[in-house]
Amino acid sequence: MTEAWVPSRRELDRRDVRRRQRLVSVLVATITTLVVFGLAAAVVLSSPGWPTVRETFFDWHHAKESFPSVRDGFWINVKLFLICEPIILVLALGVALARSARSAWLVPVRLVAAFYTDVFRGIPTILLVVLLAFGMPALGLQGVPNSALFWAGVALVLSYGAYVAEVFRSGIDSIHPSQVASAEALALSRSQTLRFVVVPQAVRRVLPPLLNDFVSLQKDTALVAAAGIFDAVFAARDYGNYNFNYTPLVVVACFFIVMTVPLARFTDWLQRRLAERERAGAR
Repeated sequence: MTEAWVPSRRELDRRDVRRRQRLVSVLVATITTLVVFGLAAAVVLSSPGWPTVRETFFDWHHAKESFPSVRDGFWINVKLFLICEPIILVLALGVALARSARSAWLVPVRLVAAFYTDVFRGIPTILLVVLLAFGMPALGLQGVPNSALFWAGVALVLSYGAYVAEVFRSGIDSIHPSQVASAEALALSRSQTLRFVVVPQAVRRVLPPLLNDFVSLQKDTALVAAAGIFDAVFAARDYGNYNFNYTPLVVVACFFIVMTVPLARFTDWLQRRLAERERAGAR
């Protein structure tokens, strides 16, 4: 029967040194953080205009009074995000595949896809929201909704679809040609190669930037306020214009922070996990 391993004296010394180094590192980080944030708070709180800023932007009474209307308006932002996100994914993947097509028969489709990404990436999203929300209902088209909210959502889909399509295309282009050659050697067709070999790997590679785009989309749902839609921002501005106080805008900012921070932390975790898997595969 073998004896249990007992660390040597040198190993115990090394562990003790590493423990002391971690303790010193945590202590330095804590002190540095407290000093930096303490100085920043002191500068803000001792500034001559702080009483006015506190009364205008951080008034507890106006925060409580505006909370119900901001909460109801924020639900519109959440619904807009939840509806637009899956549509953007489908549209962007289709556009990316169209731009990656190599068949001579699909040249018109490739030109349309390139035109779409060039045009809608070039137009500021807020301008597109205003143009579609006010312009399309004026056409009086039959068979489609004429509400400003619908067309503001369409504007977000078109704008973000162009950006996300390029993210997908970068993932598709990152797949090594030997993968495609191997699939062709196995007698897979072009569509089967894309479906079973290229797209799954490409999507896995671009997941972190995709999630970053959706963090941006969560915030940009507030742009629909420019079209007069009664979302959280519009509700806050309405309350502020009536009561001459901007505290509701800070309340809206808190709502967006609560919604976006979890997804941002998930994105960071996913990036670390993918990096660890790549490092493990490289060993």
